[in-house]
Amino acid sequence: MKRISLVLASVAVGLSLLTHAQTAPKVPATANAAVASGPIFPKGERAPTATFTGVVYVHTLVKNDDTFNCASSNVTFTPGARSHWHTHAAGQILMVTDGLGYYQEKGQPIRLLRHGDVVQAQPGVEHWHGASPKQGMTHISLNVNTEKGIVDWGRAVTDQEYNSFK
Repeated sequence: MKRISLVLASVAVGLSLLTHAQTAPKVPATANAAVASGPIFPKGERAPTATFTGVVYVHTLVKNDDTFNCASSNVTFTPGARSHWHTHAAGQILMVTDGLGYYQEKGQPIRLLRHGDVVQAQPGVEHWHGASPKQGMTHISLNVNTEKGIVDWGRAVTDQEYNSFK
């Protein structure tokens, strides 16, 4: 009797799943593939040459306001492009979404960045970030506690500094 009940319950679950599969909306396989293979956000506007070397694009995701005290952007660096040295009074979080890039803190070796890497630039630590020489990089920048200030820009990263990656 238990065996029959178990078989009937299994058949009922199977029929339920089959009915759901037949009535669920069909999503073409190519729809999901297109989303996964393209950029997440628009490229944005060209970044100012006063604070970046090379071609860089910035698309604002979250504008700074007094409620959230944070600002976020999607930043796309073409090969060889990079920020100038800079600091953030409250720190900065970088989340690499595509490509291959560099991150360096003053006095430290360059760190290679890959898709999925997250960097936590500590408050007041001078640093720069950008693409590798042969491959671009895109990251999301998150500037928190902006009531303390967002960014203080310094000088350009020299070619000698940039090319010192080992």
